[in-house]
Amino acid sequence: MELKEKLVSSFMAFEDNVDVNSSIHDIRTEAIKTFEAEGFPTKKLEAWKYTSLNSVLKQDYSVFPKQDNEIEFKDVKKYFIHDIDAYKIIFIDGKYASHLSQTTHDGLDVCLMSAALTKPKYKVIIDNYFNKIAKKDGLSSLNTAFAYEGAYINIPKNKVVDKPIQIIHFSTGNEAAVMLQPRNLIIVNENAHVQIIERHQSLTDNPVLTNSVTEIFTNKRAIVDYYKIQNDKQTASIIDNTFINQKQESLAKVHTFSFGGKLVRNNLEFYQNGERIDSTMKGITVIGDKQHVDHNTLVHHIEPNCESHQDYKGIFDDKSTGVFNGKVVVEKLAQKTNAFQANNNILVSDKASINTKPQLEIFADDVKCSHGCTIGQLDESAMFYLRSRGIPEKEAKALLMFAFSNTVLDSVKIPEIKNRITKIIANKLGVNIGFDL
Repeated sequence: MELKEKLVSSFMAFEDNVDVNSSIHDIRTEAIKTFEAEGFPTKKLEAWKYTSLNSVLKQDYSVFPKQDNEIEFKDVKKYFIHDIDAYKIIFIDGKYASHLSQTTHDGLDVCLMSAALTKPKYKVIIDNYFNKIAKKDGLSSLNTAFAYEGAYINIPKNKVVDKPIQIIHFSTGNEAAVMLQPRNLIIVNENAHVQIIERHQSLTDNPVLTNSVTEIFTNKRAIVDYYKIQNDKQTASIIDNTFINQKQESLAKVHTFSFGGKLVRNNLEFYQNGERIDSTMKGITVIGDKQHVDHNTLVHHIEPNCESHQDYKGIFDDKSTGVFNGKVVVEKLAQKTNAFQANNNILVSDKASINTKPQLEIFADDVKCSHGCTIGQLDESAMFYLRSRGIPEKEAKALLMFAFSNTVLDSVKIPEIKNRITKIIANKLGVNIGFDL
């Protein structure tokens, strides 16, 4: 049985185990109909022209994995940013792991999506926010149809969260192959501030396919600082769909660090609904072997006097492939928009490749917008300079690559994350550099 057919037929069994009288029953039903009609995306779609899911979809995935909470903290400690104090929301094979989590938050409304979707006290919030900005395409609809577990975070008005929130999804590999579909809903109310770190991590080499959807709402003057660390095993693939709705004078930043996994597809969309909004999306990709990373971004400028900044850096070795498809839309009313987009790439190997397509659609006449992309190799004169100072070739290459990615690292606000990313990059480049960026 093909995966699509298996998922559609499994929907009835899923519905039998959730409350069919819940307020999202009709939403789930419509979503599975959309997935049944559209299925998984293919390269015939322009947005998927350079990314094929064929090699990922051929596995016989378990849709409802067996639950195993025997994982202890010592088994997964290295995957946490453990040198900072943080709240923790941890899932194992799609199920909440209370023994690894810390969810008693002073003044915060943090719980599980399973609770938010079923308890009456959350009904108004779910009716107002759930599935309001997520796309209605095949993959997002598939997640919506099976939406049950994930993180629900609602930051109250004027609340500055005192420490970051870590959301980590672990896959144990107890099944031969597993498909996970976490759903996150994050609401940051007026004048509230929050930092969030998200990671998906396999604990074995068994194949894993994650189809994740996160909806983020930043209300007036709210600030969201979001970090995605993707450094999974090369048998794991993820399709990460993140949608952000911003209100007046809000600030939202998303940093995406893509280092591991077989196939990674990041769909990141910002919708600006108010004036004086700032949207920032930055990323670093360092991959090799036959890995594939695809960044697909959208910033929709709807109202005037707003800004957006995109800066993605890619380093590709061996037979790896990269894709950057960035789109900025400026509506007619969005005058005085400042939108900047850049995608710069280094091909370390002659067999590596990158397909990059920055796009601007501008319907306003008083704007400052720019986009550009570069694809090249390391500067030979800079390499010669470093080598002439006695620096070995491997370390010289690493230094130049660190310098290349530094504009992204400079904007990381949590020093411990910057140090962690620095170490991961050094490990990917096969060097030991004795400094922190």
